Amino acid sequence: MSTNNPNQRPGTAPRVSAPARPPQRPGAAPSSPAAAAAKRPAQGQSAPAAVKRPAQGQSAPAAAKRPVPTRPPLVKPAPKAKARRARLLVSKVEPWSVLKMAFLLSVALGIITVVASIVLWSVLDVIGLFDKVNSLMTDIQGSEGGAAFDIMSFASLGQVASYATIIAVVNVVLLTTLSMLSAVLYNISATLVGGIGVTLTDD
Repeated sequence: MSTNNPNQRPGTAPRVSAPARPPQRPGAAPSSPAAAAAKRPAQGQSAPAAVKRPAQGQSAPAAAKRPVPTRPPLVKPAPKAKARRARLLVSKVEPWSVLKMAFLLSVALGIITVVASIVLWSVLDVIGLFDKVNSLMTDIQGSEGGAAFDIMSFASLGQVASYATIIAVVNVVLLTTLSMLSAVLYNISATLVGGIGVTLTDD
């Protein structure tokens, strides 16, 4: 505070006393520049890192986390796939392909017929069936019947093979022709009714 001196001379400026400084608190930083310079870190040194405190509402991290044991996953069986089905219609049959297949099958059937007839004749000859038939026919005719009956005169091995070959050739021609005609008739009828339905499924 400033006070007026009663002995002050007239014509001179009043003196103002300097304000009193407040007392410093204990532990407060010194206001001198030397003390401030002492607190600054030297050149090339980094300032000490501040201690990070956990934010409000967050707990401090645990010192050591224990590994949580994991259970092995259960092996599940693969689901069984459903069988797929496809319904198709045979709307047309190629007559030329039917002709070729029928010809090959009929030729194979003819060969089987010839071979089977020869094998059958050989088996009957081995068991003596032809001799028994000849003796039976001779007994039926008697002594007055004239010449003895001989089945080999019209059922020899060559004749049986020839008959079988002729039958096989006739079968080849008939089966091939009928198969081709059947394919043509099927195509005509398929245009009217849509053909034969076939359902295909997976195994």
